[in-house]
Order: sequence, then structure tokens, then C-alpha cells
Amino acid sequence: MLIEADLHTHTVASTHGFSTITENCVRAKESGVKCLAMTDHGPAMPDSPHIWHFGNMRVLPRKILGVTVLKGVEANIIDYDGGLDVCDGSPYKFEFVVASYHRYYFENFERQSEETVTKGYLKLLENPSVDMIGHPTTKHFPVDWRVLVSAAKEAGVLLELNESSIRDGKSPKETVVEMLLECKKQRCPIAVNTDSHFWGTIAETPISEQILQELGFPRGLIANADWAELRERILKRRPCLDI
Repeated sequence: MLIEADLHTHTVASTHGFSTITENCVRAKESGVKCLAMTDHGPAMPDSPHIWHFGNMRVLPRKILGVTVLKGVEANIIDYDGGLDVCDGSPYKFEFVVASYHRYYFENFERQSEETVTKGYLKLLENPSVDMIGHPTTKHFPVDWRVLVSAAKEAGVLLELNESSIRDGKSPKETVVEMLLECKKQRCPIAVNTDSHFWGTIAETPISEQILQELGFPRGLIANADWAELRERILKRRPCLDI
């Protein structure tokens, strides 16, 4: 098994998800995963849970079936100036924030230039609430990898290798390879995640693992390969968390 924490997962609270948090944790425990980040979509997405979902995450125990649960969100990047649909001024204390571009959010979406998208990410990285950029390899949002990798490393924000995005054809392999080679060159940590929408895919990252092996990508740069090390990383950013 490659990862000990799956940091991008969805539940039935996102209406195109098909599993509960408990079902996800059952699968995680069976797979040896020690931590799940529950990251249902922020309010800009049509299938987002009601805002009360985020406010009421406090009722969840810290561990379910022995699996540590981070009460997070997949926030939507809503423009090319780093704006998010949550976090800025939000009353909710998210424990793990994935920030992602989704073309579905943009009305009459048009593919922007590499320069425009990269500038959007650079502005995003000024936001201290963000822990990880979700599926930055998607073909709809091209980036300058040299610039983005350097900025993410400096900001301490993870770049995601997203199994679902590769599997579904949203992230071309050549783009994934470009990101990984630049991360390897600059020694920038990544996180390998499933973006699971069904319990059966929790911790399952065979395509990502194959690509990483082909590139000789260092395991030490995979932030969620070791839960103890990831825990320390998270606590440096959020020292008040009881994890």
C-alpha cells in the first residue's frame, strides 16, 4: 500500500458521492489507511452539501473505527485571482482544505492561458487556509510547472496526484509526468489521493503508483505515505488540532 492517509474523499453529502463517512472508514481500516480527510464540495458547486454540513462536522468523533478523520472541504477556486467559495471569512474551522479548479463552476467555461491559470494559483498560495491544490494536472487548467512547483514548495502547500482524475481521462499522463518530474527536481512534496466518491476506491491508487515507479519518484516526497510524518506536518500548520 502506497498511502497511509487519503486526503481527498467525498461522502453522500456531495450528491454525486455514494458512501457515508462510516463506510469510507470501514474501507480505510481494512486497507490499513490511518487517516481520511472528508472533503466534500464547497458551496459554489451545484452538488455541494448544505452549509450546515460544514458547521455540524463538530459532532463527528475524531476517530471512526480507529481511523483519524480530518473534517475538511474541497473548496472551489472561483476566479483567476485566487478566490475561494469558503475559508475567507468563513465561521467554520476546517481541518484540511483542498482548493481546486472545476470547469463546471464557470458559466460558459473557456480554457484560459497557462499564464492566467498559473497567476491564479500563485494568488491562491497566499491564502494560509489552503493545505493542498486538488488535481492541478487537469487538462482544462494548464500551468507553468516550474513556477507553480516552486511557489507551492515555498508556501508549504501540497500538490496532488489525483488517481480519479488520471483514471477518468481528465489529467493526461504527459501532464502528470511533467508535474512529477518538476516536483522531483525541486524536491517539492506531493500527496497521492483517490478523490474517492465510493468506498470501494478508498486507498486504491494503482495508476498513480505505476507512474511514480516508472519515474523513480522518491517515496520521501509523498507526504501521505507515512501518517506519523504527515501528522507532524499538519500540526505545524494547525497546532491546536487534537490529532
